[in-house]
Amino acid sequence: MNRRLLIVAGEASGDMHAAHIVTALKSLRPSIEVDAMGGEALRAHGANILVDNRDLAVVGLVEVIGHYPAIRRALQTLKNHLQNDPPDLLVLVDYVEFNLRLARHAKALGIPVLFYISPQVWAWRQNRVKKIGKVIDKMAVIFPFETRFYERHGIPVRYVGNPLVGKVRATAPADDVANTLGIDRRHPVVGLLPGSRRSEIARMLPLFADAAAAIREALPEVQFVLPVAPGIDHDDIAARLPSRLDVRVSDRFGAYDLMQLCDAIVTASGTATLETALMGVPMVIAYRVSPLSYALLRRLIQIPDIGLVNIVAERRIVPEFVQGDATASNIAAGILRLLRDEQARARMIADFETVREKLGDLDGSREMARLIDEMLPADDA
Repeated sequence: MNRRLLIVAGEASGDMHAAHIVTALKSLRPSIEVDAMGGEALRAHGANILVDNRDLAVVGLVEVIGHYPAIRRALQTLKNHLQNDPPDLLVLVDYVEFNLRLARHAKALGIPVLFYISPQVWAWRQNRVKKIGKVIDKMAVIFPFETRFYERHGIPVRYVGNPLVGKVRATAPADDVANTLGIDRRHPVVGLLPGSRRSEIARMLPLFADAAAAIREALPEVQFVLPVAPGIDHDDIAARLPSRLDVRVSDRFGAYDLMQLCDAIVTASGTATLETALMGVPMVIAYRVSPLSYALLRRLIQIPDIGLVNIVAERRIVPEFVQGDATASNIAAGILRLLRDEQARARMIADFETVREKLGDLDGSREMARLIDEMLPADDA
């Protein structure tokens, strides 16, 4: 009897992580059938896509309202699937509010639930942890410090390693990438990483473009690269940038291929901060949400930093410019310091090694596949 899995990923990074998990799982259970909410990565790795996630990835309490009809339709589609064609296990990847609603429905139907990539309850609204414990069977976490939090609240938890470990590396030779994009490696290169969600890019890219203009004014020979996230339209990104900046926007190479060329990077808060640290590239973090979202969130957040690289380090090793502090002049000053101050560069790169050590060396995709295999019934059961 073939076992069936439903895996739900609401945005590009979750889609990528889920795809790697599916590949690892198929080496353990070649006959596994996988349905999913996801995108191109899961589709390419053999999952049957029930809901395409491209229009669902938004950030901020206010921003979600504009996408609510699409989110509600997706949730209802998956609820119907759980009801009419129940899987042996539901695996939820991040995308917290949506996935916890789905978990509640699955739990009521008696379907086991594994949640992967913990909601950041340790950062804000810690009272949610008890509600989470009632609708999931196990939490799979990607940061070692998270296990202590869930164990303290009596919720089954396992650290499965960070999915980025061992995967953050360039695959194309640096000289080939530089030659293709027309990059002169004798001059500084700055990467622009405005996020992987459409709403996030629309909000952050104009700010990053203004910062790039300020950097170029101070350093005319500087060059800019911008990797296009999966599911994002290359031409749309290019059209949003002033032609005078001459940013090399690329979807031909992977993000890590472009990052290896960079002397410094401006990145939105999120997974990209860890990826940049693992690539060993000095960075500054900048982030904005709508004023109303920020007013609500700042009352709830209980940790001093928002960048994952700083959270893992358990101290601020990378400058953060958030909301009102996220200005072109602040970002430009931060990048120019990293380009000009060798001691500041060396100190940050050394701090990145500490982050790498804290994450350990577990293969996150393989460990998740093993955990899923444990939670599934035997194929002949």
